[in-house]
Amino acid sequence: MKAILVYWAVYFALHSALASSRAKTMVHARCPGFPYRLAYNILAVILLLPAAWLLRGHPWPVLWEFDGNLKYVSWLLQGLAMAGFLFSLRYYDMRAFLGLKTESETRFTISPFHRFVRHPWYCFALVLIWSSDMNSGRLATSIMATLYLFLGSWHEENMLIERFGERYAEYRNRVPGLIPLPWKYLSRRDAATLVK
Repeated sequence: MKAILVYWAVYFALHSALASSRAKTMVHARCPGFPYRLAYNILAVILLLPAAWLLRGHPWPVLWEFDGNLKYVSWLLQGLAMAGFLFSLRYYDMRAFLGLKTESETRFTISPFHRFVRHPWYCFALVLIWSSDMNSGRLATSIMATLYLFLGSWHEENMLIERFGERYAEYRNRVPGLIPLPWKYLSRRDAATLVK
């Protein structure tokens, strides 16, 4: 258990440090034109492999499993989260996100999912994480990933406020971060007004 917790702590700290504007600026100062975003994504995937080995290669004690009707509820939640994630892809420039093309200056936009939660992908990830059967290794991973999503979203939003200023600050005040709240969202008209 300790090994997987330490690994995730190191992984997420490194992931955050490399995601910073400072790290990217330092690399580009030494190597102009270096495909930083692409290299960042490749490294993130490679560094997941030891964690996958730890999780699959160890007989972790089972903590709970969804049985009977709860199994169908679990599948439904996971299916909805995956469908939401796939549907949301149309609102992102995935080539720029993956680092397959030069990142361009983007304007502030609000997709349909962003009207209800500021970080839809993180929201879908939380549903996938916590609607699965759980052993002790997966629980440690789930706790660390949840903490990282909350802390990472805070770090990301500081950069978004620097980038978009008062409009993003107002958006953050009006829409919840990772967990949708029925009474706190933007109508289509409000979203359109905010991005003008």
